[in-house]
Amino acid sequence: MARKLILDCDTGTDDAVAIMLAALHPELDLVAVTTVNGNVEVQYCTDNTLRVLDHIGRSEVPVHEGLRRPLVRPDFPVPRNAAVNPNSNIHGRELPLPPATSRKQGQGAVEFLVETYRSTTEEIALVPVGPLSNIAAAIAIEPRMVDAVPEVVIMGGGNVKGNATPSAEFNIWADPEAAAAVLAAGFRRITLVPLDATHQALVSREQCRALAALGTPAGEAAAALIDRRITGYDATQPMAVRESAPVHDALCVAYLVQREVLDVHRLHVDVETAGALTVGRTVIDAYFRGGKEPNCDVALGADAAVFGDFLLRTLAR
Repeated sequence: MARKLILDCDTGTDDAVAIMLAALHPELDLVAVTTVNGNVEVQYCTDNTLRVLDHIGRSEVPVHEGLRRPLVRPDFPVPRNAAVNPNSNIHGRELPLPPATSRKQGQGAVEFLVETYRSTTEEIALVPVGPLSNIAAAIAIEPRMVDAVPEVVIMGGGNVKGNATPSAEFNIWADPEAAAAVLAAGFRRITLVPLDATHQALVSREQCRALAALGTPAGEAAAALIDRRITGYDATQPMAVRESAPVHDALCVAYLVQREVLDVHRLHVDVETAGALTVGRTVIDAYFRGGKEPNCDVALGADAAVFGDFLLRTLAR
């Protein structure tokens, strides 16, 4: 039986690839996509999501639009470091796909999450790959939701790497209070997929050509989107491996099907919400110095070959 999941995303280029994988893999059943303010303002995330699903022939998957700002901070969607934020070069507001003909659902993302997990008799994994605003709001409304979710796989954070600031990864930095609340909520299983792992599963231009050669709508779209990511990384990140780029969010979907794609360790993770220089940093206690019980599985490594093969096999459909 296919594994059910809800994907919560701020749809830019890597989210789009994640959506395609979740919607097309035969072992996954994409129940819905919820959107959140992040890479771009939430209305563009929603439109991009609809474009992706229409393009690959999965327009029946419902899309619920979520929060337009973080839970506490008033300075979004114009981040304090917007002038140097590489996301503007890598994502853009509108994905280069045909305009959507499908429409978002009338019910908002937070309400959908609360009602779905209140009523479900099935196990539905939750995969947030953007800021955690929707998830934190939902568990604040319905704390029992943490017992209904069998597994949460989060793209976010970094042990050594940051990308929004020198110390913080974008998804966590964009709503650090939400991230802190989700990590402390008591979900029975959380996997955190930080930059340390995603930057070990790079996709190259050569692999993009192989994706395009599949001749499928998903393969061709993924090739174009990842190629755009590579161009953006090459232009803005001098320390990046040239002619390749991470596809962060897609790695989380791959992990649901192929656990061996990630090297995970049971650790305690906190989120810094106060420090001016370190706000949004995930404090990963990799050496057990904090005296706190581990609260999530943290991916500190990834297998690029497994991930690349997963992309090709799934997007051939």
